[in-house]
Amino acid sequence: MACQVDFKGEKVVSVEGGQTLLQASLAAGIPHYHACGGKGQCTTCRVLVVEGQEKLTPPTSYERAIRNVKKFPDIVRLACQSYVTGEGVEVRRLIRDETDRYIFIDSQEDSTMTVMGERRKLALFFIDIRSFTPFIEANLPFDVIHIMRRIFGLFRNAIALYQGEIIDTSGDGLYAVFGLNSRIKKATESAVLAGLKILEDIKIFNNTYMRPYFNHTFEVGIGVHVGNVIVGNVGIGISNNLTVMGFPVNIAARLQAATKELDNSFVISAIAYRLLRNPPYAVGCNYLNLKGVSNAYEVKLIGKPYEVKQGKEGLG
Repeated sequence: MACQVDFKGEKVVSVEGGQTLLQASLAAGIPHYHACGGKGQCTTCRVLVVEGQEKLTPPTSYERAIRNVKKFPDIVRLACQSYVTGEGVEVRRLIRDETDRYIFIDSQEDSTMTVMGERRKLALFFIDIRSFTPFIEANLPFDVIHIMRRIFGLFRNAIALYQGEIIDTSGDGLYAVFGLNSRIKKATESAVLAGLKILEDIKIFNNTYMRPYFNHTFEVGIGVHVGNVIVGNVGIGISNNLTVMGFPVNIAARLQAATKELDNSFVISAIAYRLLRNPPYAVGCNYLNLKGVSNAYEVKLIGKPYEVKQGKEGLG
């Protein structure tokens, strides 16, 4: 009995009994890559199952062996090893041209998750150095870069200590995520602990290094939020870091920026705060009007007021 399979963006294909997805797509004129000849010895025929995963036969021994090496998610199947058992199957070929072939086959990615993308719930962490512009203007380029390296070293060590991953740096700030290898409650606790450690480390760095040698001190602003985001790697060759995208990322960045107007070094969303088993004392609660958010956003202030009182422009 024939079943209809929708190859998304291409055509609906009739799959006869005893035909694999690969055989059916080739018979229908779809230029389906199959470097090994459809013997389960490569991965060029892989497809993403959009709907109807339960209407395909279970993974074969070839697929299980490859999955152990390539870390394929369950929704990725080899078309040459997959038979259809019922209606309602929708798939998408992952390798459609030579560029796709390079991304999925020839690149050095350890896992297809990074090139396919995956939706995850993570703790999102933004930090920015305050009062850095005056330091740039008053010091030599060598000193500026040297101090940046020292401060970013503090950031990196604290984030790594609590199993965070730095995603991006921009100017005198950076963006990290927590929870790639842990549950969201643990991830949120780790993000907060990393932030509190950074605040303490910056205080020590000011007292033991910046004041004695430069007559200058730094403060930071930290914003933490949690939410569902897309994790992947755009593969442009300039960094091995993951890319993490989504509206919750924007909110976390805005919370960090709001540390200026709220005059508090650590702002966390109330959503994230409620996930903490042992939350730090919040000196206040506030409601922010954030762009793209219809209702005022509740936040908790778990840092300290800034020592240097400046306008919004002067804090950066």
